[in-house]
Amino acid sequence: MDATNFKDINLYLFDMDGTLYLGNQLFSFTKELLATIKATGRRYMFMTNNSSKSVVDYIKKLEKLGIPAEREDFITSSQATAYYLKKYYPDHKLYVCGTKSLVKELETEGFTVTEELDEVECIVLGNDQELTFKKLEDICKILLARDVPYIATNPDYVCPTEFGSVPDCGSFIDMLYNSVKKRPIVIGKPEPLMPILAMERTGYSKEETAVIGDRLYTDVKSGLNAGTVGVLVLSGEATMEDVEKSDFKPDIILSDCGQIIEHIK
Repeated sequence: MDATNFKDINLYLFDMDGTLYLGNQLFSFTKELLATIKATGRRYMFMTNNSSKSVVDYIKKLEKLGIPAEREDFITSSQATAYYLKKYYPDHKLYVCGTKSLVKELETEGFTVTEELDEVECIVLGNDQELTFKKLEDICKILLARDVPYIATNPDYVCPTEFGSVPDCGSFIDMLYNSVKKRPIVIGKPEPLMPILAMERTGYSKEETAVIGDRLYTDVKSGLNAGTVGVLVLSGEATMEDVEKSDFKPDIILSDCGQIIEHIK
């Protein structure tokens, strides 16, 4: 697909870190890009696998970066996880290996979170930036003792920062697998649920929707799995060497999101 076909895209689902900003540094083109999308009658949403922050946290972060945002502008792996749990395990008590923000997000959705291991009916593993050995030990105790649903918010191995990368949920998944030989059901990108929920919420079709991000194996693959346009930007993790080695290819490759502006003005 040629980049000029952005004129046919009406819903832009943006990954955030590495795509619109890096750490706490907004890319120079981001404000103009978002303003242009709105000015031309299109819609954008922020779609992130990072479950360490709640939607409220992200709204505050974007406000500090000069980007006004509201709750309906987001689709997160935490929200998608809550949607999945409501569908399949609505009354289960959860053990959450995640940040306080993730716990609060799930409690807001009506779930009971417990640290009483005998009461746990389902495990949720997220990008836990407050990780302790006790949490890892608790999960091992539960999974080695009995068969309970085991859900992970996202498969990302690393989370980008201004100084490089730090471990993300995918790394925790592998670490726990080495101990318990069990793998979770993974909710976030590259699974198609998040873009599907975004399209359902906004009413746009897959032909009108693009998923845009800096990772092949999560952002782009999620868009392709959902039948949308998959756009890779080279402003974060992925490189052209990664593209050449990959067994699937993005529909569009851009140096950064700023290139979209010229195609939709």
